[in-house]
Amino acid sequence: MAEITVMGAGVFGLSVAWACLRRGAKVRVIDPFGPGAGASGGVVGALAPHVPENWNAKKAFQLESLLMAEAFWAGVEETGGVSPGYGRTGRIQPIADDAGLALALARAETAKTLWQDHAIWQVIDADDAPWAPVSPSGKLIHDTLSARIHPRRACAALAAAITTAGGEILSEGSPRGPVVWATGAQDLAEMSAQHSRIVGQGIKGQAALLHFDGPTLPQLFADTLHIIPHADGTVAIGSTTEREFTDPTGTDAQLDDIIERAMRAVPVLHGARVVERWAGLRPRSRSRAPMLGLHPMRPGAYIANGGFKIGFGMAPKAAELMADLVLDGRDSIPQDFKPEASL
Repeated sequence: MAEITVMGAGVFGLSVAWACLRRGAKVRVIDPFGPGAGASGGVVGALAPHVPENWNAKKAFQLESLLMAEAFWAGVEETGGVSPGYGRTGRIQPIADDAGLALALARAETAKTLWQDHAIWQVIDADDAPWAPVSPSGKLIHDTLSARIHPRRACAALAAAITTAGGEILSEGSPRGPVVWATGAQDLAEMSAQHSRIVGQGIKGQAALLHFDGPTLPQLFADTLHIIPHADGTVAIGSTTEREFTDPTGTDAQLDDIIERAMRAVPVLHGARVVERWAGLRPRSRSRAPMLGLHPMRPGAYIANGGFKIGFGMAPKAAELMADLVLDGRDSIPQDFKPEASL
């Protein structure tokens, strides 16, 4: 039985551990702060696809991972008995004008080729939506590929599945066997300090949870904001993208602005009580793609990092490819995702 150690209990680390465990490996996860303590312990959870055009390896990878998500998270919940809050509820976006409408209709055609029969990208009338942001054109984009997840609960669900299946999650301990580093912004900062240029960095994001009961409603994307109805009677709103900050976990007037913008874009949210304000650092590699493969600065180790904004969407497939590499020596990771792309 292979022994694997994963450093970091965010979504990448836990997903890799889960994939290795399912293949019969003996797995321990080490994180001094516990599961979902960093960026993966947020509240937004938008599993939204890239637009169906200008296709590339990153978009194809994301599509495959989003299509794997339902079975992946169902297996996690079945094993550990904890719901990750997953739901493929779709997404709605407003269309501003005639140019936007023409573009949306063109993308509806390319989606038929790129997404095939897995999902639909279509234009609908605003009156036909179960809820919607303000749309100047009276038209909306509706896709059936987007899904939602509750990040913090998803990490708890993965942790429960891992321990139920015999894996260990420790606050400290000695590594055993090959080590996968999935420590997010911390590892990116350490690599950057050893390199002649920035390998990656933590980008601060602020988000909020509002009390609003719409567990089956589609998510919305309006005024650059993700508005995500969760299954627990809350709606998440996020997020900021801050490269300069003094307090990585503090919220401020920038979050107030986001909440106000969301309520302007979706008037039905006016008066909804703010349940929680959240801020954290999300790891972004220099290439802006996930870093998967051999660790560039820790000989003999592996890395799974840099899932900036798309980590939960990429996690199911990223975990499988990392398990292929670590357990079987089989490398099918896209070249753009290799760590050297960020060096």
